[in-house]
Amino acid sequence: MTELSTPAAGTPARVVRQRDRHRTGPRRAWRLPSGACLVLVLAACAPAASVAEAPHGDDPVCASVVLALPDRLGDLPRLHTTSQASAAWGTATVPVVLRCGVEVPGPTTVHCVSVQTPDGPSIDWLAVPDDAASQGTTAWTFTTYGRDPAVEVRVPAAVASTRSTAFLDTIGPAIAKVAATRACL
Repeated sequence: MTELSTPAAGTPARVVRQRDRHRTGPRRAWRLPSGACLVLVLAACAPAASVAEAPHGDDPVCASVVLALPDRLGDLPRLHTTSQASAAWGTATVPVVLRCGVEVPGPTTVHCVSVQTPDGPSIDWLAVPDDAASQGTTAWTFTTYGRDPAVEVRVPAAVASTRSTAFLDTIGPAIAKVAATRACL
């Protein structure tokens, strides 16, 4: 039961519940921290892009690569991912996905392109279109050539149809953390 205090003689008639006296001070002090906690909880609940871990994702060089990646690829924001040595940009349902530590490609006849990084070295990529083109657009897989560990970037058709894949130059400085041992011919 709630206890009521009654005013002393000569004081204005005001009834205050005993329980409410203790709430006014401490409760206000907790408003800000609980608001901050709410932001942290909501951020933790943000959808993550599901990414399969690369076979050699535990290579220490991959940590350097991932830490050096940009927060945005053009207008695509960076997302949380479900595996180490990976990154994603865009939306959780249709992300551009990077995985470090994929199998290193050997000599190949696959189309190899050199992409000059801003103020840095050029990065060689094997460019492989997805065989299953949907509605006239193609998904692409780019794998670094001549670097160990190798890095793979998958660009879904929905992204490739509305944006250029020229953003590979944006991630070039991070990829350059892996030493080049060979180059495209």
